[in-house]
Amino acid sequence: MYVIVGLGNPGREYEGTRHNVGFMVVDELAEKYNIRINRRRHKAIEGKGIVGGENVVLVKPQTYMNLSGESVRKVIDYYKVDEKSKLIVISDDISLDVGMIRIRKKGSAGGHNGLKNIISHLGHDEFQRVRIGVGEKPSGYDLVDHVLGHFDREESELVEESVGRAVEAIEVIMAKGPDAAMNQFNKKGR
Repeated sequence: MYVIVGLGNPGREYEGTRHNVGFMVVDELAEKYNIRINRRRHKAIEGKGIVGGENVVLVKPQTYMNLSGESVRKVIDYYKVDEKSKLIVISDDISLDVGMIRIRKKGSAGGHNGLKNIISHLGHDEFQRVRIGVGEKPSGYDLVDHVLGHFDREESELVEESVGRAVEAIEVIMAKGPDAAMNQFNKKGR
């Protein structure tokens, strides 16, 4: 069983913001595989289903970004999943251009508070992640305003494409492993 966690903030006011691309990917997976994400537990909304022949739990933490680890820890403990091989976390990344994606098997939080909290609650950084570029904050902008801001029309199109590619990347991670996914999706440009 895989646990696939999309990071974001709960509430209508955060829908479609840069910080919520993780939720967007989980929603896209749910739609593609007809999985209903409607069960509230583990400080999250989750849904169980099958992706590519594998049992999955799709998770959208409802703790707000900075406390995502509380939810992830509860889900991992409940389902008794090996987080080093069966956890995939999807997050935004301001160090990547809008629309780019990067897959990693482990690594630091890179300044991302949601990832930082997950690392803290798991006690290690060895879990798979799919990072989606949301662009660097413009000069003079507050970082919080940037990540909680919405995409412009051109960026929205790029993000929509990257959400689809992120779903494909997750399918490759599950079918062929993270190295195959990194080889296929971690390319220059989009």
